[in-house]
Amino acid sequence: MVLPGFIDLQVNGFGGVDFSSPALTAEDFAFACRGLQQKGTAAFLATLITSPREVYQRNLALMAKAIAGFQLEKIVLGFHLEGPFISSAAGAVGAHNPAWVQRPDPALLDCLQEWADGRIRLITIAADVEGAEELCCHAVRSGIVVSLGHHLADAEQITRLADAGASALTHFGNGIPNLIHRHQNPLWPSLAEDRLMAMLITDGHHLPPAFIRTVVRAKGVERSIIVSDASPLAGMPPGRYSALGNEVILEESGLLHNPAKGCMVGSSATIRQCVNYLANLGDFTEPPLRAMALDNPLRLIGLTAAFYPAETTVK
Repeated sequence: MVLPGFIDLQVNGFGGVDFSSPALTAEDFAFACRGLQQKGTAAFLATLITSPREVYQRNLALMAKAIAGFQLEKIVLGFHLEGPFISSAAGAVGAHNPAWVQRPDPALLDCLQEWADGRIRLITIAADVEGAEELCCHAVRSGIVVSLGHHLADAEQITRLADAGASALTHFGNGIPNLIHRHQNPLWPSLAEDRLMAMLITDGHHLPPAFIRTVVRAKGVERSIIVSDASPLAGMPPGRYSALGNEVILEESGLLHNPAKGCMVGSSATIRQCVNYLANLGDFTEPPLRAMALDNPLRLIGLTAAFYPAETTVK
């Protein structure tokens, strides 16, 4: 298909480079960005998971300077903070370290944005923690898009956060316990809330085809977004690794997981692989794939497809 390129709103790293590592260098960051571009990621949001305060201060400033210094503005559209304002409850916290989870704090968010040189475009927060509404309102007033995830929120809490300006769902269908109540869980009210766009990891491991089809039918193509949730091990061979604070196994199949926690630790796929997986299901033609992997992610963060004037062939 001929497209300006695919846009990925959730990339934790690539080729062994971890954006949340305290050892991250500007050169490694630029290497990962160029590598992603070569694999079909036209542009993305560099994502930091829940981390200690000093890592945020160091890495946000480092990446912001690298974007300018290595002329990466067209590749790195900004930052996505997946935390630290998430739930620390087992299952909801996922692969994140619960010791680094923070209570919603608008003042801390301002510090994070200052360290990032104003480049934070998207933040994932839990809807069921005290202070989430205040933080959401503050973020939206500051020009930051709020997405809900890593929580056990009920219908009332999800509605309140949508009223406060939240507009998306982070890796919908993931970031919750493996076993949940059949009716009282975050899935149904999130699916029913039309103000929230659903980001879906379509790598062939995070979500089964029936779930993907159901979400897109409920949300509509116009409120669905493909993301990779690419881990630092995307682009790496199978094996045992340390990644994002976890001891993980990257299987031959591409499944990346922490067997001790019984959870996945991001994806080993790029956005192009995620789009191809969805295309191979046979349910989606080129127009909806373009919408979910280009137009919708840009629209969510306040950009348009006109941001990319030159067309390139993406296979």
